[in-house]
Amino acid sequence: MDARALAALAANPGCRRRALMDAAGVDKAAVARVLGNPAPFGQSQFAFVRGHAFEARVKAEGCAELLRLLGAPESTEAVLPDLSAPGPEGRVARTRLALKEATAAGRWTLLDHPLLVLEVADSPVYLEPDAIAVRPDGSWTVVEVKSFPILDGSADAVKVGAAARQAAVYVLALERLGFGTPEHRVLLVCPKDFSNLPAAEFVDVRKQLSVTRRQLTRLTRIEEIAASLPEGTTFDLRLADDGRTATRPAAELSDAVDQLPAAYAPECLASCELSFHCREQARGCGAVEVLGRGVRGELGALTGVEQVLAAALGTEGDPDDPAVAALRRAHALRAEALGCR
Repeated sequence: MDARALAALAANPGCRRRALMDAAGVDKAAVARVLGNPAPFGQSQFAFVRGHAFEARVKAEGCAELLRLLGAPESTEAVLPDLSAPGPEGRVARTRLALKEATAAGRWTLLDHPLLVLEVADSPVYLEPDAIAVRPDGSWTVVEVKSFPILDGSADAVKVGAAARQAAVYVLALERLGFGTPEHRVLLVCPKDFSNLPAAEFVDVRKQLSVTRRQLTRLTRIEEIAASLPEGTTFDLRLADDGRTATRPAAELSDAVDQLPAAYAPECLASCELSFHCREQARGCGAVEVLGRGVRGELGALTGVEQVLAAALGTEGDPDDPAVAALRRAHALRAEALGCR
C-alpha cells in the first residue's frame, strides 16, 4: 500500500474489499481483467517516462531549480544527505536521523525520496514522497512533483485534489514522528503550459489532512477483515508459465472477491481498479449507492432503487418517513409539471 492507495482508502474507509486487497498487495488491475471489468485508466509508459524526466530536471544541479521554487535566496546551496540503507526499516531510520540532523543544522536541506512509515489499522505502510525540504528555521515542506501541466496559471482541479490528498498522507506521517514542524502547505511542482519548464504552487492541505486523520481512525484492522473470510480464500490468479496469463476461472475468482464487502460510490471510478466490477454488482442488486453518496445519505432506510420508486409511487414506505414524504412530493410535482406541458 502506498500513499495514493492510502489516500483513496481514506476517502472510502468502509470498503473492506479495497482495504484487505491493498494491504495484501493484490494486483487489483489484473483481478479486474480476469473478472471482465477492467478499469480504463492508468498511467501510460510514455507518461511514466515523461514524469521521471521532468522530476530529474526539477532536481538537477543540486536541486537548484527546486530551491528557487521553494523561495530560497538566490545562489543558495542545499545539503543533500544520502538516505540509502538496507531494507525499508533501515531507510525509515535513516530518513528519521536525516530529518533530526537537518532540523538542528539551521540551513537548507533536501531529502530526495525519503521513506516514511505510518501505522494504519495496526499495520505499517511505507510512504515515499518525492522530496522533503527542511528550511533554516527547522520547518519541513513536502514536495510533490507531478507531470500534469499548469495551463495559463491553473491546473486540473481533480488532479490537484488527488495530489493534495496524497501529500496530506505524507504530512500526517511526518506529524507522527513526534518531533519537527511539518508545514500544512505542500509545494506542488508541475510543467508550465506545454513545456518542460517547472512551475509550482503552494497548496494548503489542512482540510485533506483533517479528513484523512479522521477517516484512517475508522479503518477496521486488517486482521479482523482477514479473519472474517472462509478458510482457504485466495486471490491468486494462477499465472501460466509465461507469468502473465491467468488460468484461474473467472467465476471462482469472483466468488473469492465477493467474500469481501465493498462500499461502492461513483467516486471510486477515478481511483480504484476494481470500481467497474463493484459498480456492476451494485447495479445488479439495485443499490442506491450507484446514485452517489449524497443521494444515499438523503434516502435514509431506503437502500434499493426499487424501494425508492415504490415509495415515490405510494405503494410502499412509511408516509411519516421524511425521505418517503419528500419522494412522494417530488413525484407529485413531476406529474403536475408533465401535465402542464
